[in-house]
Amino acid sequence: GGGLWGTMAGGLSANECERMVEHSRTRSPFVRFMLQKMEEAGCAVPKSFISCETCGSAEVNGGFRPDEGVVLCAEHMHSQADVDAVLTHELVHAYDQCRVKNIDWCDCNHHACSEIRAANLSGDCWMSREVARGNLTLSKGQQACVKRRAALSVAMNPNCGGPANARAAVERQFEQCFADTAPFDRVPS
Repeated sequence: GGGLWGTMAGGLSANECERMVEHSRTRSPFVRFMLQKMEEAGCAVPKSFISCETCGSAEVNGGFRPDEGVVLCAEHMHSQADVDAVLTHELVHAYDQCRVKNIDWCDCNHHACSEIRAANLSGDCWMSREVARGNLTLSKGQQACVKRRAALSVAMNPNCGGPANARAAVERQFEQCFADTAPFDRVPS
């Protein structure tokens, strides 16, 4: 249902978000696939690994905390599709943490690679989402979107020295990390 009661900017309450997360765990093909692949890689995902919070930031839809799990910012979720997309994005980071045991989230190159992968594999840059954002670039649109969204995320890392350094890290990592579609055989569409 629509959650307009007592939440910022018409987003969901934490309870509504939690219900949608449970729906994602059982019904979203992408979320179910990511959870299965994490389990196969030796990183089972208990229910407590995914939580909904009021984050209080206009810039963040969710996040991955290596020692705690995935957080979705309830106030920025407006639909099941939002929850599915953000959850899939954050689960790519969790998968990377599971797969690359020595990943260093303070290292801008490591962070940039995971952000490139998450933007590329989660549906963040599907044409329908880009059109909704007002980005109408057709040639190389997926690559441009992935670079833009990855750089925005990396720029929020206090260890990465701002937008210019974030863009540089994304450029350095782009070719290799854009091509890495694990655990998918190819970029989902």
